Amino acid sequence: MSDSTERFVGIDVSKDSLDLFADPPAPQLPTHCGYDDTAVRTLCDALADLAPTLVVMEASGGLEQRLAAELAARGVPLAVVNPRQVRQFARALGELAKTDALDARILCAFARAIRPQARAPHDADTRDLADLLSRRRQLVDMRVQELQRQHSACSRTMRKSLAEHIAWLDKRIAQLDEDMGQRLRASEVWRAKDDLLQSIPGVGPVLSLTMLGLCPELGELNRREIAKLVGLAPLANDSGRHRGPRRIWGGRADVRRVLYMATQVAIRHNPVIAAFAARLRLAGKKPKVVIVACMHKLLTIMNTMLKTGQTWRAPEQLAQ
Repeated sequence: MSDSTERFVGIDVSKDSLDLFADPPAPQLPTHCGYDDTAVRTLCDALADLAPTLVVMEASGGLEQRLAAELAARGVPLAVVNPRQVRQFARALGELAKTDALDARILCAFARAIRPQARAPHDADTRDLADLLSRRRQLVDMRVQELQRQHSACSRTMRKSLAEHIAWLDKRIAQLDEDMGQRLRASEVWRAKDDLLQSIPGVGPVLSLTMLGLCPELGELNRREIAKLVGLAPLANDSGRHRGPRRIWGGRADVRRVLYMATQVAIRHNPVIAAFAARLRLAGKKPKVVIVACMHKLLTIMNTMLKTGQTWRAPEQLAQ
């Protein structure tokens, strides 16, 4: 398809409405419509008939999932992109204003200029698991806050109230863990992946669930791509003769947080990760550099095992 016949569509998703912009223009598409079931079906049918080169939307806290699922069901090529990237793109164009209609136009220009890779949205089971993991994280964060308050509480009434709430949070977290575990074991594909992941010393049920729910691309990308996706790819900071320290940035913070805790365990109990960490310390690397490098190593091992179906019986092969 030549540039003259390529068509890109940007869609800005709000709670109750959708704004669209197509390049070149498509009279059969509305520029604004509601976000109800009837409007979504009508819009997706029109987009399927139009057969655009690419449709781009921003990740909008889950609001985009219904539309993304309908487009995917019709085979419309779709990319759901990071809002930060689009905003920086808009600033680079000198566009500082922000409205829904303008955002749709910027998304369309972003699609044509950047051409992000079209990817099918996660299936319903994966989205449900991601929602449960998000809720678990919220409850764990609340528990940490309540424990901190408990340490400084002076009155007996306050300590009793905090203890009751902490016990309730513990119960809810345990119920979520049981629910997620049952969902995972009920799926033959997830069960096989979970068995592979948990065979790695240092990888427990929480990390395994997190990788399956929040990073379903694990095992489908190469080691550089998965590191960039999670936000563990070291980024250069050089200019002229200056060679700045490499840093990690962006990616999926929720995955990194759980991976960080698991890596602390792996450094003590996983022979490959422990040996790798020891070599880095002997080379004089700083503690934070050692931990991040070990996180990257553990992520690479998990990615390789899911890609190849290889078990933890030959760790020396995975250490390459």
